[in-house]
Amino acid sequence: MGKINPQVAAVTQRIIERSATLRDDYLRQIAEDHNNRPERGKLSCGNLAHGFAACGEEDKNSLRMMEAGNMAIITAYNDMLSAHQPYATYPDKLKQAMRDIGCTAQVAGGVPAMCDGVTQGQDGMELSLLSRDLIAQCTALSLSHQMFDGVLALGICDKIVPGLVMGVLSFGYLPALFVPAGPMETGLPNKEKQRIRQLYAQGQIGRDELLQAESDSYHSAGTCTFYGTANSNQMVLEAMGLQMPGSSFVNPENPLRDKLTAEAGYQLARITALGNDYRPVGEIVDARAVVNGTVALLASGGSTNHTMHLVAMARSAGILLNWNDISELSGAVPLLARVYPNGQADVNHFHAAGGTSCMFRQLLDAGFMHGDAKTSWGTDFSDFTQEPKLDAANKIVWSESPQMPLDTEVLTTVDKPFSAEGGLRLMNGNLGRGVMKISAVALENQVVEAPAVVIDAQDDLEPLFKSGSLDRDCVVVVRYQGPKALGMPELHKLMPFLGTLQDKGFKIALVTDGRMSGASGKVPAAIHVVPEAACGGLLAKLHDGDMLRVDGMTGELMYMGDADQFAARDDAPQPNTGQRGCGRELFTMNRANISSAEQGASYLFGGE
Repeated sequence: MGKINPQVAAVTQRIIERSATLRDDYLRQIAEDHNNRPERGKLSCGNLAHGFAACGEEDKNSLRMMEAGNMAIITAYNDMLSAHQPYATYPDKLKQAMRDIGCTAQVAGGVPAMCDGVTQGQDGMELSLLSRDLIAQCTALSLSHQMFDGVLALGICDKIVPGLVMGVLSFGYLPALFVPAGPMETGLPNKEKQRIRQLYAQGQIGRDELLQAESDSYHSAGTCTFYGTANSNQMVLEAMGLQMPGSSFVNPENPLRDKLTAEAGYQLARITALGNDYRPVGEIVDARAVVNGTVALLASGGSTNHTMHLVAMARSAGILLNWNDISELSGAVPLLARVYPNGQADVNHFHAAGGTSCMFRQLLDAGFMHGDAKTSWGTDFSDFTQEPKLDAANKIVWSESPQMPLDTEVLTTVDKPFSAEGGLRLMNGNLGRGVMKISAVALENQVVEAPAVVIDAQDDLEPLFKSGSLDRDCVVVVRYQGPKALGMPELHKLMPFLGTLQDKGFKIALVTDGRMSGASGKVPAAIHVVPEAACGGLLAKLHDGDMLRVDGMTGELMYMGDADQFAARDDAPQPNTGQRGCGRELFTMNRANISSAEQGASYLFGGE
């Protein structure tokens, strides 16, 4: 393990110093919670009887023994999400694993899990980001019975994992492990899927052909195989030491998957306060863990959503991470993975090429990650270069990952990176601050200086595209999409049109206070722009034809005209969308209290 990189060390120290008061308060609170929790042995008979009334006799006897651990299972199961469908059987598997070692487990509660892929371009997408904080609250409610010695969290996709982390950290005195279910096996190549989407946008093929391609891509249980937010979640959690090493990208049907699930339960039992190796999750998620998660995200070219999620997750542990920290780390950390949309491989290819453990080895040896960070498994994070396999007796054995990647087109080394810096760029200028996922954008497309085309809804783009009025260099601005305006929906309906224009040879960029997520592709997109248009952001002053500069190389996000005249303009009125229907009216208070994207887009901390 190499000496820590000076820039990584400096960012980590800056986070520690900035967070000192808040972190001390958080640690003091979880210590008080631990000391004041109602131990099962001190619960009234009525409390305890209610807590295990529905258990089988064997589990009731274990719970009566008091010294046996009882684990909370928080599940995001539903059978509409392909990634979460495998979780149907996990509670029973985990309960049996606990019985095997004389402990118990109970499903403490369930949390909602919506799919951005299903709601893309629909009204329901406006609830997606807001669901993260709701999931955190549901997790806390589930744990509030205080019958538990540890937490097993079942969740994979976009807002679900960050919400689970935030909720679990509110019970930070408990140890916790997150249990993934793995990606679906490889289907239609992602480049072909993208080509067919663009053909459909151009009117060259029909809906039947498009649906077949989509079905061939998303074809079975498991996460989608591209490197979006769901798979970025797994990378980040493993890098933070909250998952079993090497467990992120094992397919649901692989026999190793069930063994890893049981092993997570066994490991959790080893690290409760009942034994000699107590590891509360609130202590594990410290500044080093947050930096490790951020470095892994950057080195792998992960989801832009984590520029919000990592900020909110860290804040839940009393740690103040900001976009400047992420940007500085991105400038230091090399890009080591090429997984779609940053390349043509999918996460299965990445896993076969050496996967997380091999990538962590590269980063640790070069000093880009904290090997001494606390973890829920092993001695510390330096042990996360190991990967699991099944031996002849069908038992898990741990071995060191390959020293070198097995396919350097997919996973490379620090000495020969795909790029000298990570996958995200902080955008800054007289239009505000935002982020761009540069790892998926070719160098020749990263700088666009062109007239603005200003719209207030993504549905306004298609008629402009079909009329031919966009057949030119332009910067498409989609405003009033931020957290307070609409709940910050993803804007993927834009990409087939913008990608087609780019393929025609035009210089095309996108600027928005909305989201694009981990699927952000080949078009340079300055997203999450703050302040958002609904909160006095300057996107509200833009007119069609204004010259804009979007420079992914230098991070410039600029209005190129007269600054005084621009400042004197009136804001364009916010469209009256009504925010009713599809349940959106129930989230009015959430939107009113949500913080900016740079502050994590959280209504839990929005008033601070």
